[in-house]
Amino acid sequence: MNMDGFDSLCERTIRASSRREFLQKAGLGFGMLGASYLLERDARAAVTGPGLQHGFAAKPPDFPAKAKHVIFLFMHGGPSQVDTFDPKPVLRKLDGQPVPQSFGKVDFQFTKMEKVPLMGSKFNFKKRGQSGIEISELFEHTSKFADDMAVVRSCYHDGFTHVIGQTWMNTGWGRVGRPSAGSWVVYGLGSESENLPAFVVMLDGGIKAGSPAYGSGFLPAMYQGTVLRTDGSPILNVTRPEGIEPNEQRRMLELLNTYNSQYSETRQDDSDLSARMSSYELAFKMQTSVPELADLSKETDATRTLYGIGESETNDFGTRCLMARRLVERGVRFVQLYSGGNKGGSVGWDGHGQCEENHTVMSRRVDKPIAGLLEDLKSRGLLEETLVVWGGEFGRTPFTNGGEGDNPTSKGRDHNPYGFSVWMAGGGIKGGKVIGATDEIGLRATEDKVHVHDLHATMLSLLGLDYTKLSYFYQGRDFRLTDVGGQHNLASRLTAS
Repeated sequence: MNMDGFDSLCERTIRASSRREFLQKAGLGFGMLGASYLLERDARAAVTGPGLQHGFAAKPPDFPAKAKHVIFLFMHGGPSQVDTFDPKPVLRKLDGQPVPQSFGKVDFQFTKMEKVPLMGSKFNFKKRGQSGIEISELFEHTSKFADDMAVVRSCYHDGFTHVIGQTWMNTGWGRVGRPSAGSWVVYGLGSESENLPAFVVMLDGGIKAGSPAYGSGFLPAMYQGTVLRTDGSPILNVTRPEGIEPNEQRRMLELLNTYNSQYSETRQDDSDLSARMSSYELAFKMQTSVPELADLSKETDATRTLYGIGESETNDFGTRCLMARRLVERGVRFVQLYSGGNKGGSVGWDGHGQCEENHTVMSRRVDKPIAGLLEDLKSRGLLEETLVVWGGEFGRTPFTNGGEGDNPTSKGRDHNPYGFSVWMAGGGIKGGKVIGATDEIGLRATEDKVHVHDLHATMLSLLGLDYTKLSYFYQGRDFRLTDVGGQHNLASRLTAS
């Protein structure tokens, strides 16, 4: 070995203009790795200090907010834009014909688009309200609020499977591990409720992306979504054990918190421990607040009828929608409701086969409850401060679903992330607007294209959060919900008269 070269390497002078640059260059960068860990630990400690007594305390927005709460109505499986909120008369004229070569080729999960025919919608569209937004007959009840809605017809991302699509729409990234939108909102704004979780999720069975779709990712665990059930006990083990009085439980929690706080003083970067400590205190408060929340008997018969509660098709989703109103009424920051899952063998909105029948069944379950939610929020003065968002993980193809042999007789539609519809109402939005457009057959977003990052940036802005500054330091860099995107912020356009 040539020791002369080694000696000269050891004697080299490192020139650095800052401590950060020195750490990057010295010791092949190992100093920077250590500094990264220490900075991340300190950042977490600033948010999740011992005890977390104020972890969910309401925080001021970055600028005056239009909305205080979000209700996200998630149609699990992917509703067809060309059958719901994006009319395509040209597609109907071309029904049964091959896809014109001028539309090019893109990838889908099951279908080779050059081998299957176009399929026009079997549903009629009508102009609704004074604004004249065209909405399908599938949403006769919801369409009565066309003048309160802003329909975005040009959403897109690049995930054409359910798990990736749901991950994109919920976390702003195509891979599992990022915090969900609800977690980011609560991290940025806290909660106005001291007795209920800040972020609540109501499922319709299960979802294909699983709990990471409403998880906190690398944010402290306290910001993850809490699942609220509408069957049986709303939250498992929320009832106080028999034989234990409230004052006894209070003393036990205070003692436990003392020990945990002492233990966590040297482990301030352990967010799981901090979240568990915070959850004990919240659980104690929820023992009285959750049963009262879930008691719908105090609602009037007229209100229950408004949501379709008691009717076979609408009872389940109507109950969740009414619970959503009661949650935001009590200060809960972010509520997410799912329609479609594995409950009762339902395939949700995933219309690979017989899309017409599939969407008819699913729309009957949600149309009246959604309209009831909008009307109820509006009558109580809550719609102005509550942003309601409707959409799924993607849309569906304007041609038939492929599969084995690319069956041309299929009456279903494949997944389509390249151009689909989402609508928003409330939260300061001036309704009766249509944003963007897809091409003539509804395949791709072409005008005013709105990436999922843009959608999230708009949501955060309506809540008074600067999406470029809402960040969290992790693994050596700052992360945010919109990553480096979010250039097409629609908030100003949606709130302008």
